[in-house]
Amino acid sequence: MNFLPGDELLSDSFVYKEVQNGIFWEVEGKWVVKGAVSVDIGANPSSEGADEDEGVDDQAVKVVDIVDTFRLQEQPSFDKKTFLAYIKKYIKNLTEILPEEEKEVFKKNVETAVKWLLSILKDLQFFVGESMKDDASLVYAYYKEGATDPTFIYFAHSLKEVKC
Repeated sequence: MNFLPGDELLSDSFVYKEVQNGIFWEVEGKWVVKGAVSVDIGANPSSEGADEDEGVDDQAVKVVDIVDTFRLQEQPSFDKKTFLAYIKKYIKNLTEILPEEEKEVFKKNVETAVKWLLSILKDLQFFVGESMKDDASLVYAYYKEGATDPTFIYFAHSLKEVKC
């Protein structure tokens, strides 16, 4: 789901919560182990002279489910000035393509939502879809206080449901 430029950034298999008066969707990511398969056949490897690591795939890696599923590409962090330049252009482009009935609500609430994003700017990670287009919608991730898994933030109005 994404308007700009068309990368799939999210699916309905991930539960979202509307925040900032519906401007953003918040989605909880999870760290998962990918590629690891450990089979316990009930044998005692230490008594049979086998290594502790036997049966564990060396290719196992920890990934964040959303990043891995949608092949998101992490981008360098923004400083405040660069982020403001990006976000102003992005909001202008997004507003132009919104249906008329959504424009007023979006315009009314987007400034407060962006101020909130700016307040956590130093804690954000930035991602784009796999096409890595310049005008693409960014996906933001941060760790809530005490969280071990990241929370992802999407501009709700930049997502478009696609029926498969």
